[in-house]
Amino acid sequence: MNGQSQYPAYADPYPLRQHSTQPGRRGHYEMIFHWNHLDWDFPNDEMKKEFYEKEYWKKCMPAGIKMDRQGHYYVSVPRWAHGIPATLNKIVIKDGKPLLEAFPSWEWNRARNPAVLQSVLGYEIDEYNRMWILDQGKIAYETSPEGSQKLVIIDLDRNQLIDSIQIPNEIANYRTSFLNDIVVDNKNGFAYITDSGNGWPDHPLDGGIIVFNIRTRTFRRVLDRHFSTQDFPGFHFEIDNRPVFTNKPIKIGADGIALSAERKVLYYCQVTGRNLYAIDTSLLQDFQTPLEVISRSVRAVGSKGTTTDGMHADHQGNVFYTMLEGKGIGFYQPEDNSFHQFVSDDRMLWVDGVAFDQKGSIIFNSNRLHQMFDESRQDINWSYPYNLIIWKAFVGHDVKSYLYGL
Repeated sequence: MNGQSQYPAYADPYPLRQHSTQPGRRGHYEMIFHWNHLDWDFPNDEMKKEFYEKEYWKKCMPAGIKMDRQGHYYVSVPRWAHGIPATLNKIVIKDGKPLLEAFPSWEWNRARNPAVLQSVLGYEIDEYNRMWILDQGKIAYETSPEGSQKLVIIDLDRNQLIDSIQIPNEIANYRTSFLNDIVVDNKNGFAYITDSGNGWPDHPLDGGIIVFNIRTRTFRRVLDRHFSTQDFPGFHFEIDNRPVFTNKPIKIGADGIALSAERKVLYYCQVTGRNLYAIDTSLLQDFQTPLEVISRSVRAVGSKGTTTDGMHADHQGNVFYTMLEGKGIGFYQPEDNSFHQFVSDDRMLWVDGVAFDQKGSIIFNSNRLHQMFDESRQDINWSYPYNLIIWKAFVGHDVKSYLYGL
């Protein structure tokens, strides 16, 4: 395959399910972008040639999707394998095709330089149009070099670096950490990070939650290896009636994270488990709160009825979550403690990140993670134009992210 490859004729098995309802109605969903595999607007032909000759594209997986207030779309591509051209990107259209462009620059995405972005999975764009980038630090599951794990903050209006704060080994172990996702509370001056703890394959998980005090630029790790941040023992799940990672079931601890609109409750979940957990942020904001008190204060909200990867709360208190088994998006309503399916489509295979566009819709992506990284499967048809998809679904007029809550 090459950058100009054409899709062969195929029969789309789901041609009538592009739109679930009429445009402008709650639950209407559509594709924004789609690829058979990710492609970049490369800075030179040499890099492009190597990308295709070594088939690096087979491990290029879109993870988090966000939109800034200018309408630009961003996508993270974590470096869980070698050869990923850029780990944080802006989507650009060239000759009618969506391509990725390294953000904020190619230099800032240079692998093996701990001072710049090494592997980005989770990030956030706050209400001030600032991007909070969580750098996992590790490439291809190697130990994170000192200084590579960090929180980088960029002002998107000025395209200017605001800060870069290293996350030390005692907060997120360089060997076992797997920094996953982040939510931001500018009102009270805190950010919350999930560490899935699966950064060392074939090793027990070290899941946890990391609290960042924005004003003091200090971190605290809580719920370290707590049952709610670990994998559920012996957990297995299926997608399309096929076991996920057949020969070696995955174990992923704390992953999805969401902050309530009034910033009083932090929600989170594991991938290998179905429960939604919650804890009061007042306990987390006081770094003098004993760890045992925090551990005892976790509430099991209930079962989502599905495994979940990404989550995001709206400004009305609802928590939207991805449904891996359900192939779509669901939401939790705290007022009556109920869980609901929102949208589902057979093409929504491993729905990963979910966010709001502040125009009444959620945006999310499906990336076939369970096929792309399961060495026993290798059953992706790379000519199929809908392997990797970014979706938009209408929630309601004026519905926005938790960031815009009171």
